[in-house]
Amino acid sequence: MADPKKFVVQALKFVAPGTPLRESLEQIVKAKTGALIVIGEAEKLKPIMNGGFPLDIEFTPNRLYELSKMDGAIILSKEAKKILYANVILLPDPNIPSSETGARHATAERVARQIGCLVISVSQRKDTITLFQDNWKYVLRDVGEILTKASQALQTMERYRNIYDDLLNKLNSLELENQVNLYDVLIFLHRACMLFTIHKEVENYLIELGIEGRLIEIQLEALLAGVKEETILVIKDYKRKPTEADEILKELLDNFKGNFQEFAIVAGEILGYKKEEIEISILVTPRGYRILNRITSIPSAIIDNIVEYFGSLPKIIESSFEDLDNIEGVGEVRAKKIREALSRLQRISSVF
Repeated sequence: MADPKKFVVQALKFVAPGTPLRESLEQIVKAKTGALIVIGEAEKLKPIMNGGFPLDIEFTPNRLYELSKMDGAIILSKEAKKILYANVILLPDPNIPSSETGARHATAERVARQIGCLVISVSQRKDTITLFQDNWKYVLRDVGEILTKASQALQTMERYRNIYDDLLNKLNSLELENQVNLYDVLIFLHRACMLFTIHKEVENYLIELGIEGRLIEIQLEALLAGVKEETILVIKDYKRKPTEADEILKELLDNFKGNFQEFAIVAGEILGYKKEEIEISILVTPRGYRILNRITSIPSAIIDNIVEYFGSLPKIIESSFEDLDNIEGVGEVRAKKIREALSRLQRISSVF
């Protein structure tokens, strides 16, 4: 069986606003003619096809609309680029269970379950468009309804982004003062994961919105700007496991729980801390990746060398110009720049 997430996304992309297929479906809804449209390989469908006539012509919205005025099903190619057959009677196995009461929808559900292809049923009376594939069913929602939900999710995401930024600024100060405890790290990661979770929800709306979601997409990108990069650096600073930071982030998201107390235990253990260390929120020392990345024009390879040489941010902050100059790839110019930048960050931190 195909990956359900993959075919759901593909199905929604086929019928998103702005696509030729959606244009045709909306014409059919307005005309109240109803339709049964199958997108898939004709060879797989032939055993359950009866009657109809072959076409093998290029798909256009108007052609599909006109053909929908006939009683039978319309068969489109797998990529919906061609209309293969029209006025087809579909005879799926009647023993396949169906929760649908209408004949068209019941046929659509059985064909989808038997063949595994995408079947679209347009109701003649209810003005609804329903997608079926394998055991999945989805009734397309009104664009206005989806836009409202996406806008509400963005408002929630904006609030969490503000909290995320505040926590990041707090982490800056605590790191420069060497006063970070594990709770500070875990609460930051919890808010980061919350942002990613809402982002995923809005992305799902965008798939269904098609061209109607362009403004939402721009706002979404702005709200998540820099979040992944900063979160990865925080993980690099505090992880105890040798696992790559991006893999740890994926594991955090896979195990994300909205409740912070539940998340904290799981996330702490994913980072490599013991349960008792998490419960008492031990003091932790950053390696210095994130603070060094705030200094412009310092290549990541040089940052790696500095962190490997000193081992922690406090030691980097205490280092002299000469200490930095001795590290491979740093040199006098960068050593001076790093020293000045760290001093400046400490002054800014002391103000807050």
